[in-house]
Amino acid sequence: MNNQESNTIEIDVLYLLKTLWRKKFLIILTSFLGAGIAFVYSSFLVTPQYDSTTRIYVVSQNVEAGAGLTNQELQAGTYLVKDYKEIILSQDVLTQVATELNLNENLKEKVSVSIPVDTRIVSISVRDADPNEAARIANSLRAFAAQKIVEVTKVSDVTTLEEAVPAEEPTTPNTKRNILLGLLAGGILATGIILAMEVLDDRVKRPQDIEEVMGLTLLGVVPDSKTLK
Repeated sequence: MNNQESNTIEIDVLYLLKTLWRKKFLIILTSFLGAGIAFVYSSFLVTPQYDSTTRIYVVSQNVEAGAGLTNQELQAGTYLVKDYKEIILSQDVLTQVATELNLNENLKEKVSVSIPVDTRIVSISVRDADPNEAARIANSLRAFAAQKIVEVTKVSDVTTLEEAVPAEEPTTPNTKRNILLGLLAGGILATGIILAMEVLDDRVKRPQDIEEVMGLTLLGVVPDSKTLK
């Protein structure tokens, strides 16, 4: 009984694979359609966004003087690194930048701050539809944030490691990735629909269906009279 059931499953899977092969051109067409939609969306419907990044290095008084650091001071330095991010994104700093550049938009949504583990290097990134504007905002934000960090945390100095420059290529959208995803999505969608239609279709379309569904032995097949003419 178990052998019979396993054979039936194998035959069903084989039939589904043959069905997919027969409709391979439909699957390919749907895949290219998905890729085309992704290309149009990425190229014409989405506004490209550019990232511009500036980096600073924060020097504490103990490090500058060459003094040894205790465990408590190291732990305090870790907390200070987290404080730098909050200071950069503070409303006071963002307001100064907006005032200097005559901006009316919400800058906080455009700014991201990252700090590698166990470092005092802070990366400030700004995303904007205009690459020159993104660089301008990032550099202005770095200048005001450096002043605020020195004022609040009493560190010795904030050194500019890297100034922001206009990006040549947009960060988003990633057209190549979107086209690939569209290609895969189209193929998967077409395959899923074809398989679902075959599995849910309970009509008798093959002589084998009579044996599999009704459990009867097939003695013969009567040909369609129309095909004989």
